[in-house]
Amino acid sequence: MTDTAPPVTEHVLRAHAEQQYAAELAAIAAADDRPRPPSWRLSPWAVSLYVLGGRLPDGTVIEPKYVGSRRLVEIAVATLATDRALLLLGVPGTAKTWLGEHLAAAISGSSTLVVQGTAGTAEESLRYGWNYARLLADGPTRDALVPSPVMRAMETGAIVRVEELTRIPADVQDALITILSEKSLAVPELDDEVQAKPGFNVIATANNRDKGVNELSSALRRRFNTVVLPLPDSLEEEVDIVRTRVTALGKSLSLPADLESLSEVHRVVQVFRELRSGVTADRRTTVKSPTATLSTAEAISVMTNGVALAAHFGDGTVRAADVAAGLVGAIVKDPVQDRLVWQEYLETVVRDRREWDDLYQACRELG
Repeated sequence: MTDTAPPVTEHVLRAHAEQQYAAELAAIAAADDRPRPPSWRLSPWAVSLYVLGGRLPDGTVIEPKYVGSRRLVEIAVATLATDRALLLLGVPGTAKTWLGEHLAAAISGSSTLVVQGTAGTAEESLRYGWNYARLLADGPTRDALVPSPVMRAMETGAIVRVEELTRIPADVQDALITILSEKSLAVPELDDEVQAKPGFNVIATANNRDKGVNELSSALRRRFNTVVLPLPDSLEEEVDIVRTRVTALGKSLSLPADLESLSEVHRVVQVFRELRSGVTADRRTTVKSPTATLSTAEAISVMTNGVALAAHFGDGTVRAADVAAGLVGAIVKDPVQDRLVWQEYLETVVRDRREWDDLYQACRELG
């Protein structure tokens, strides 16, 4: 690995964390005089500063990447400084992937060693594969071997991310057991093995809300320290997260919209929180919850879509009509059950809030 962060590539839709925040990482590294674990670019204290935000002694302001419990982030960083792997657990939309990416960027200088878990993920994605043209021509040789992101992380002493671990079939998941316990990966075809260099570790993410989830075996679960990421505690905290992310996305997409006020954020987040919790903010009315998760990530998606509508089909200011369609689409996932839940909420809660008349009418017009 090189000592400098990779430059931001021009004309990309989304830069990697180490590219987008290269200046912050360089400033933190220059001011970081604390002990660093082997192969780490920053000390554990500096990694948490990068993730949570703060101010350096020279006055440089570090933007928060994750808004939530400081202690949870500190536990996650401390785990990665040991030989234990880290499992970020939570419902969809709790910033598990976002946090994992930034941890990898701060620790290893690269967040691109990733295995995306799906129902079709094969064992080769966690171990290694073969270049079959070379294999047929030369037989099993090191040059014919195609290393997985996990193997490459072991060879370089870096962090590898395994996304949606519980989506991977159970027999494939168990390929991680020996890697995490022995810190080595056997290559029997070559009568050889790859031993992990200092700094190697795994950040996995998982949630238990998807259908077809494969539970982790007790043997594999024991090899992880689990950090559960909750939904934001307060309305204000969630509003701040949504506003910050929507503003960043709007700028990256060059949307010519008003990204300063985003006045509809508060109402979208309040609707989501009330439907999630099953009770209105004033605790006076009980409401039914839909099948959808209605996470912070969904609120960001609704607002980003509203910004795009306001920018291209309006005057640039996000209004109720701009967020209504995204709101209905996020809530009504089941066309029968969720539609009844949404209609009941609309008529018993939204309709009675006179200051929400525009939102009520916009949603009603959508049927």
